[in-house]
Amino acid sequence: MRKALVLGCLIAWPALAAAQDAETRYFTSIDGLMDGNADVILKEVRSGRAVTAAVLDVCYPAAPGAHRNERFVVDLTASGQTLAGSGQTIGDKLPVTVKLTRRMVDGRYDFSGQISVGQTALQVSSTDNADMSEAEFKETRSPDSEIAASPPDFTEVSPEAIAVRVRLDAVPAFLAGLKGQDVEVDYASLVASCDELRAGEQVLAMSVDPERAPTLLARLKSAPGVVASGWTSGRFDLERTIRFAEEGWRTGERIDRARIATTVADTLKRALKAQTATTTWNEALGRMSVTLKRDNPIVAGLGLTETLTATVIVAPDRPANARHLLLWIERFSSLTSDEATPALRLAETQNLDEEGAAPIDDGGSLDALAAAFKAQRWDIEREAWK
Repeated sequence: MRKALVLGCLIAWPALAAAQDAETRYFTSIDGLMDGNADVILKEVRSGRAVTAAVLDVCYPAAPGAHRNERFVVDLTASGQTLAGSGQTIGDKLPVTVKLTRRMVDGRYDFSGQISVGQTALQVSSTDNADMSEAEFKETRSPDSEIAASPPDFTEVSPEAIAVRVRLDAVPAFLAGLKGQDVEVDYASLVASCDELRAGEQVLAMSVDPERAPTLLARLKSAPGVVASGWTSGRFDLERTIRFAEEGWRTGERIDRARIATTVADTLKRALKAQTATTTWNEALGRMSVTLKRDNPIVAGLGLTETLTATVIVAPDRPANARHLLLWIERFSSLTSDEATPALRLAETQNLDEEGAAPIDDGGSLDALAAAFKAQRWDIEREAWK
């Protein structure tokens, strides 16, 4: 009996040792694929230095300049220094074949060979690649886009910006359901990133009227394929936001947009020394456009007019039980023209207060608005309203 037990241990020991020696390593860059635009992950399972299994995951633009990513995942069989396998792309179902040779040189790795996608053959020649452990690989992964289902207030996320995480197979139907709705979808979010393709879920970002956001989110939460929904980062920059008590600025349950528009226009007209100030509300999206006109004295007596425009959004300061309102105003854009007849034709050199451009004198507009609304400004150092 004892001999049988010893013999059993001796037989089991090699398999146990092999399992203990198994290690997973990753490569996250193999140069040259898809004109250098590929996001590559090569996962290797090793026993000592020998590769026992591998998976090549390649994500890349579906076509040069295309706003759509394609991907293939191929299991590779290891035979000495050769890794080979076949499969197909996930979106267009094109056949894929892979044959790579790997060599270790001074602790780094060289890859050569060929990858064929459809009728296109790609030559691989990549040297001096470093591998990493599973823990190191996880640290390199991009964090999920921030979606706050129930934020305590709108200091970390923006009241007009919402997002939903949707299963990839449900994205087309979800977007079709938004047609004709009072919601603006961020075009950039329509492109599923490589991380999203690998996760099987896509984050779609939208802008809505802040007063309608809670109701809309409640409805979208139950839509087929939605796995998460909430607020996210958006337009609101707290340095350009004021907070004031909502008393007197509501008509029933609704924000009094007419009174706010009049106050904003009158305040900015004085602060910017403008001759005219007009406002227009986009009722569907809860945004107000403000346009001001003032003299541009760049050439004395020429009579040029500077037109300043900005978007204003007013919102509750928290999703529920708000007692204050937030007013955010974007940085002014400026366009100078000659509105006289006959007019001097000027090239449209719009000043957006960008780096390298002369800053637009906003006349202390934010301080003026804070005074008009008896509002607070954001203290950057203390990260609190002051």
